Formats: sequence, structure tokens, C-alpha cells
Amino acid sequence: MEVRAVASLVQGTYFLPTSALVKTLLLAIMLVYFVRIMRPRRTITCTPPLPPGPAPWPVVGNLPEMLLQKPAFRWIHRMMKDTGTDIACIKLGCVHVIPITCPKIAQEVLKKQDANFMSRPLTFASKTFSHNYMDAILSPNGDQWRKMRRVLTSEIICPTRLQWLQHKRAGEADNLIRYVYNLITSARSSSSIVDVRHVARHYCGNITRRLIFNNRYFGEPRPNGGPGPLEVEHMDAVFTVLGVLYAFCISDYLPWLVGLDLDGHEKIIKKATETVNRLHGTIIDERWRQWKLGERQELEDFLDVLISLRDPQGNPALTMEEVTVLTLDIAIATVDNPSNAVEWALAEMVNNPELLAKAVEEIERVVGRERLVQESDIPRLNYLKACLREAFRLHPVAPFNVPHVALEDTTVAGFHVPKGSHVLLSRIGLGRNPNVWEDPLRFNPDRHIATHDLKAEVALTENDLRFISFSTGRRGCIAASLGTAMSVMLFGRLL
Repeated sequence: MEVRAVASLVQGTYFLPTSALVKTLLLAIMLVYFVRIMRPRRTITCTPPLPPGPAPWPVVGNLPEMLLQKPAFRWIHRMMKDTGTDIACIKLGCVHVIPITCPKIAQEVLKKQDANFMSRPLTFASKTFSHNYMDAILSPNGDQWRKMRRVLTSEIICPTRLQWLQHKRAGEADNLIRYVYNLITSARSSSSIVDVRHVARHYCGNITRRLIFNNRYFGEPRPNGGPGPLEVEHMDAVFTVLGVLYAFCISDYLPWLVGLDLDGHEKIIKKATETVNRLHGTIIDERWRQWKLGERQELEDFLDVLISLRDPQGNPALTMEEVTVLTLDIAIATVDNPSNAVEWALAEMVNNPELLAKAVEEIERVVGRERLVQESDIPRLNYLKACLREAFRLHPVAPFNVPHVALEDTTVAGFHVPKGSHVLLSRIGLGRNPNVWEDPLRFNPDRHIATHDLKAEVALTENDLRFISFSTGRRGCIAASLGTAMSVMLFGRLL
């Protein structure tokens, strides 16, 4: 009996004879193929991978690991060393933190892609100290930052202003000698010691106050030339601010925790900021009144310059609060690097008497014994500057440079860096990178003197980012000349 193929519906499925099923499948494949080749092609983009790093937890990222392995900078460097990478990605809350320890990658960030990394993170500490981001150092990219940066570069940290106030710096260098002489005399009579950190920090504080306020003291002068209680309070507060500005505070990565102050940073930064504001504010208020009433008309310091600036209509170019935050910027930008480098250079040279003897020989040859080191001697004091460069390299003042924020998605060293990432250039990692420096843990100033030209001038700046002294790029330090003068004068006078 002839069996006819009949389509039947069984449990909702049509069953066809084998030949018909094959034809149907071939027809379907042809239709799909025809649709695909006729449809406009979409550009397929392949996003590079993130830099290597630990797998993050949901919501909190790698914050648990960071909190369990304090200090955070040591955990980060240890993780990078164990991973064998010069660029890493650590997820802290919702933020990608990208530490870098390779000079070539650092140059890609601050030179090749500088425009994309010109912003700063929004943190509780930076917002508090900068009066809600009104300053030039801590503010994110925007009109306010550009305005304040322009004021500093054109009116404050420019060659004419630095030359104008050179006599104030020279006066503080002379005061330094008298103060140290008094300390040494006192130490000999009481069998005590001289605290170099105390001397170095307060020398920088004295210069800063002289440049800003034309006075080294907030209170009464001290008989021995040293700092009084208010000056000690000022420097302690400034260094406290520097210590907590970008100190991996939990609420910087989980903003909904702001106010709980789980790690105590909020209380610390509030107290330190209030101290500096109080000490600066008393002088600024009185000076502002004097200029407003016409009682003061001559420029004597940076504060006079800032208050007297006028816009095209003749009105004050800066508000009182903007003047205040710029004085705060100058205070935190001028004290830490010089004092730290000089302290470490002296410590290393005391442990290596041959280096100390070589530095003293250079001073005697260039300066002589009839006078003290002056700023005009700095270009010829190459070995002293090489010692300072080595201190910057081996003993940086902070583990990381001030963070940079990616304004857009980008690729660095073949890895994806998402928009909003915090990029940290490691001062420790760059300066001690064994692929860059031979015997990196040895203090060797000669490595900074060109063997092909022994008379070539040595600079404290490092444009190739093999270590960081004053950084570079749009967010680099604009006061490298002032920083060099302060560092070499302090070092030379102490030697």
C-alpha cells in the first residue's frame, strides 16, 4: 500500500519527510545568508583588556585587600612586583586605579596623552582644603582651574617675580646659618643633637611666609632665630594636609560613606585646614582692608600682588577666598620636596663620608671659604645638584605623584584605561626601577653627571620621568626654579 507523507502536528511540532526537512533547512540557511550579506555591516570594535591586577569583589572592588594590607602603597607595589607588571589596575569601589612604574608608560600619560589626563580626583580632603575646588593644584579640569593656574604662572611664579623677591630668600638663607649655629652651640653644651628635619622644614616654612606675607613669623620673633609656637603649628598643619590629601581614604571610592569618617581622615583634614586658614586668614583680612582703604599701595610680597590684581573693568580680579586658596597652594607646594630631599641627601652622605668630602670640595672650589653659597652659584654646583637628584630618585617625599584623572576612555601601553580612572605615577617605582637604574638601591650621585661632558649643567628637573622631582605636563609643578633655588641653598648652606 502506498504510504503518503502527511504532515502531522505532534506536541506543537511539524514533522516532515527527510528530503523535505533538508530542503527546508537549506532554504532557511540561504535566507539567513542573504539577509546578512544584504544588511549594512557594523564596525566591530575590540576593546583592549584592562591592565593586570587582582580580581575585584562586587561593589567594593579591591578595598578589602587594601584595608587588610596597609599601608596601601606597599600592597600596591608588592602586588605589581609579584605580577611582574609596570602598569596595573586596581578596582577601589567603582574607581579604576592605575599605578605605573615604567618611565616610558609615564611619558605616554604625561606627554603623549597629557590633555586627557589633566584633571584631578574629587576627594573629601582635596575639596575641604581647596574651599570646594577653587584653587590651582587640587581642582579638577575646568574654568576655575585654568583661571587660577594662569594667575600663578603669569603673576606669581614667573622669572620677574622670583628675581624681585630674591633678597627675601637670601635673607632667610642667612638666618638659617645663624639658627643652625645656635642649635649646634646649644647641642654641644647639653650633649644633645640637632634635628635636621626640624631645621629643613622650618627653613622652607620661613621662606614661604616671607614670600607670601613678608614676615617669617605669625607671632613674636624668637631670640635664637627659630620658629615659635605659631610657626610650628603652621608647618605641622601643612605637613598633615600633605599626608592625607590622597591617602586612599575609603569614602573617596565609596562616596556614600562620607560623613562616617571610618578611617579618621575627615577629622584630620578639617582640623589641619582650619589651622592654616586661621593663621593665613588673620593676615589676609587685614591686608585686604588696607588695600581697600588705600592705606597700602606698594607691592611687597605675593599677597600684595594677588590682592592688587585687576580685571579689564578695574575691579578686583580675585575674590578674598580665591586669594586665600592661592596662599594655601603656595604653602603646600613649596615645603615638602626641598626639605625631604635635603634631609635624605645629608643622611646618605653622613653614611658615606667620601661623598660628603666630594660635595664640600666642590663648594670650596666654586664658592671658596671667604663667603657662603649664593643662588648665583647654583649653575656651577653640579655635584650638589646630583646629590639632590639622587635623593629625589631614591627617597621620594611620597610613594605616588598627585593623581591624574582620565577625561575619556583611552589606551595606554596597549591596555584599556576607562574614563574616570585615577592614574598614579609611582615615585618609588620609577626611581627604583631595575630596568632603568643600575644598582637602584645604592645612593650614587655620579649616575646623574654626564660622563661625556663633565661640565654640562645638572638640573633637578627630570623630563624623561625616570624619577619625579617636579613632574611635567599641564599639571606639572610650575615652580621648578623656585624649588631648585630653595633646595640647593638649603643643602649648600648646611654643608
